[in-house]
Parts: sequence; C-alpha cells; structure tokens
Amino acid sequence: MKLKLFIFTILAGLLICNPVSLYASEDESSKEDQLDVKELIFDHLGDGYGWEVPFAHVYRIPLPVIVKAENGQWFCFSSDDLTEIEITKDRKTGEEKKHLVPVVKNIVRDGKNYQFTLSHSEDNKNKVVQLITKPDGKIVEYRPLDLSITKNVAALFISAILLTLIVMSLVRFYHKKGLQAPRKGLGFFEMLVSFVYYDTIKSTLGENAKKFGPYLLTCFFFILTMNLVGLIVIFPGGANLTGNIAITLVLACMTFVVTNIFGNKHYWKEIFWPDVPIWLKCPLPIMQFIEIFGIFTKPAALCVRLFANMMGGHIIVITLTVLIFIFAAFGSAVAGGATVVSVLFSVFMLALDVLVSFIQAYVFTLLSTLFIGMAVEKHEEHDHKNPEQQAERLSDVAAAIDLNK
Repeated sequence: MKLKLFIFTILAGLLICNPVSLYASEDESSKEDQLDVKELIFDHLGDGYGWEVPFAHVYRIPLPVIVKAENGQWFCFSSDDLTEIEITKDRKTGEEKKHLVPVVKNIVRDGKNYQFTLSHSEDNKNKVVQLITKPDGKIVEYRPLDLSITKNVAALFISAILLTLIVMSLVRFYHKKGLQAPRKGLGFFEMLVSFVYYDTIKSTLGENAKKFGPYLLTCFFFILTMNLVGLIVIFPGGANLTGNIAITLVLACMTFVVTNIFGNKHYWKEIFWPDVPIWLKCPLPIMQFIEIFGIFTKPAALCVRLFANMMGGHIIVITLTVLIFIFAAFGSAVAGGATVVSVLFSVFMLALDVLVSFIQAYVFTLLSTLFIGMAVEKHEEHDHKNPEQQAERLSDVAAAIDLNK
C-alpha cells in the first residue's frame, strides 16, 4: 500500500511539473502571471455567490441572489447574472486566458431601473451592492439586505440533508430488523452514537441525558458532517463551513442559550453570590463580575477553538499546494521535487484533517456537555434543611456506637 502511494505521488508530481514549468518559463515580470497567494487563500476560505465547477474555477454553478433594494423592493435573480467570462490573449504566446469579471445586473420594475453588481470597494468587497445615481450624477453603492443562498448556505443545507438521510437510514433499519446489529457504514454510525451518548453525555449528565442528548448528538454529527464535507475538493464539498466564524458562533450561542435557560437556582446562586469570603463579593462585586464574564467566555472558547482549528487545516493544505507554483521559478527539476514533497505533505495533512474533524466535533460536544452539566447539577441541601436525613444519620451513628460497646 505504501509503495502504491509513493508511485502515485511521483506520477502526480511529474504530471504537474509540465504545466508548472510552462508557468515558470513565462515572463515573470508580467503582473498578470504573478500568483496572488493571499487572494487565492481567502477566495477558498471565503463565501461566494456561486459554486466553483470542479477543475474549471472560472465557471460557477449559479445560486439564487435575494436582496432588498433601498426602497424596500425585493429582487431574486441568478448569481450568474452578476458575472461574465472575459477572454484575453497573451501578446507573446497568443494563448487565450479566461477571467471572471463582474457585470451590472439591470432590472426594470414599475418604470424604475435597479442596478446590482459585485462591489470592488474595501467595505463591501465581493458583496452584492445596489448602484444608485445621485441628482449630481455621482454613482454610490448601497449595501442592501442580503438573504442570498450563498455557497456556505447551500453547503449547510447539503450537510443537514445528508445527516438527516443517514439518521433516517439507521431508524428504518431498526424498524425492519429490530435489535439486530447493523453492518458496514450504518454499524460505524451506530458505534459513534453509542460512544458519544453513553460514554460522554450519559456519564456526565446522568438522569438529564435524555433531555439534552438530542441536542448534543445533533451538535456532534452536524459539526462532523460539515468538517468532512469541507474536506472534499469538488462539489458538493469545498465549502469551508466550520472555518467560518459566523457558523461556529451560532453553534456556540446555541450552547450558551441552552446552558443559561436550563440552569438551576444553584447555578445562578454561584454566579451572583458564590461561596467565597465576603470581602470578595461585597461591597465590591469582584467575584460576581468574574462569574458573569465567565458566562460569555465559555461559548467564546467553543467558537474560536472550532473555527481556528478547522481554518488552520485548510490554510496549511492550500499553502502546500501554492508552494508548487512558487518553486516553479527555479526550474523544472526544483519544481518537480517541490511537487512531490507538496503532494506528499498535502495527502498527509488531509488524512490528519479527517482525524481532526472527529476530534473537534467531539471536543465541542464534550465541552457543551460539561457546561450544561454544571448548570443543571443538583446539590444536596444542608443537614438542617433535611431533618429526615439528619435523623437517619444520627440513628446510624447511635447503632455504630452500641456495636462498639
């Protein structure tokens, strides 16, 4: 197996080396041939109004654009109407190159012309804006309310549908086969459900496991599905969902809401009147401030941890790929060696990212379980509030004394 992988890597390096050497032989002083590494990385990590066609990124799978204009009118049109393919010819080689350039989408409604396009300004870069002509003839950009189905939104729907199909497949299996153990993929899925529920959720929450189990299991498998789908380089994968801080922030906020809504009186008592020396909470509410601050730092840690780890993995793989084109300037031999090394490390990092996808989904679920467990944990009351238990304990002590005598 290792030998086959090594041979595949060598062949891939030789195949990529040829176009790389052509790239290196061109006029490197030309601005058109310069590789914008920053733009390439952020183009992959960012969102978009279209989905790149595999192996032909100049083409896009169109998605619906839904915006609200300045006067309150709603518009829905295809993202394909905002761009067009421009063909340019190299003066030296005569080679034709295709570029995707933004265009203005004109819509006439009730005798008024509405213009929409993709902005180039720093504030609204690559976002849909409405072009408004002022009385003095100056054209300004207005950022409309945007409810478009972007690449990330479409990927969220795909991940949710995929996860629902897997879960319902397991449900249908149990309806047909009863308590018979499933095989292959469904067996692996059942193993994950049992591991997360019994070894993590139930062991932490105890009797509250049935109440919060559905939410926590949904978190684990939804994050895992988004992580794995994001590692697929072609449609329907390629969207960097958990590397988008807006998505991880919503997930963390859901844990924040569940934790604080279902928190019992002991949880809130420890926040507003913790068990510490009186001078730490009165007259200056030092501990109260720390505890309230901790309410918000917990979901913030969930959000940033998941976002940073998944985005970092994507950046490393992209950087290793870009190294091929950077080393192309040193000749075919160096480019070929760099290609082999980059492909090897890229395969290794993708395999590592698969493991990280499981780990990060599990860590998010585990921490959410701990936060919820601390909020709903039941504490025994003091002895003077439980006279029956106190009487039982005293009788046990008296019996023990009699035995000793």
